[in-house]
Amino acid sequence: MDQEAIFITEKQVAQLTGLALSTLRNWRSKGAPPAYHKIGRSVRYNLIDVLLFMESRRIYPRVNPNTSMEL
Repeated sequence: MDQEAIFITEKQVAQLTGLALSTLRNWRSKGAPPAYHKIGRSVRYNLIDVLLFMESRRIYPRVNPNTSMEL
């Protein structure tokens, strides 16, 4: 690895992403991303994996030329 891995807890992932702990736990039970590590009973996420997961879900809004961009 080029960089030192930074591992964070599921609570930190929930805080970072705004997802509920129950959602993360449900996704893990279904084998859904983001990837995680299991050490005994502890669950840890690689920060890079979480950031890549969030980036992969980015939605780029379409701009309608007939609509004002002002909010």
